[in-house]
Amino acid sequence: MTHNAEWKVGVSLTEEGGTTRARAVLDTGTGQLVGRGSARCNPGDAEVASIGDELAASRAMRDLAGQLSRAADRDLAAMGVAPDPPRTAYGWPQDAQSRPDMGH
Repeated sequence: MTHNAEWKVGVSLTEEGGTTRARAVLDTGTGQLVGRGSARCNPGDAEVASIGDELAASRAMRDLAGQLSRAADRDLAAMGVAPDPPRTAYGWPQDAQSRPDMGH
């Protein structure tokens, strides 16, 4: 089965008072998701608008990606397919298992 789709993402940025805010909108043609992000300029740093734009936009897109991933997990669960369990971002894999030497 072949499936083609085109989704569009638009990012809008605004800066006011040293804070840049970003809004990333994913339009699937049948629905929308909106991610938000912001970045503040440290008062001691030189204001470089492009850096604030990059940070705020990347944070908005990260928010959007998280929402999309959670939506996919919900859709999988609704079909009876459990998503992969969350994995720890730190430690060793065996730390998550019972350890007889620790009384578990």
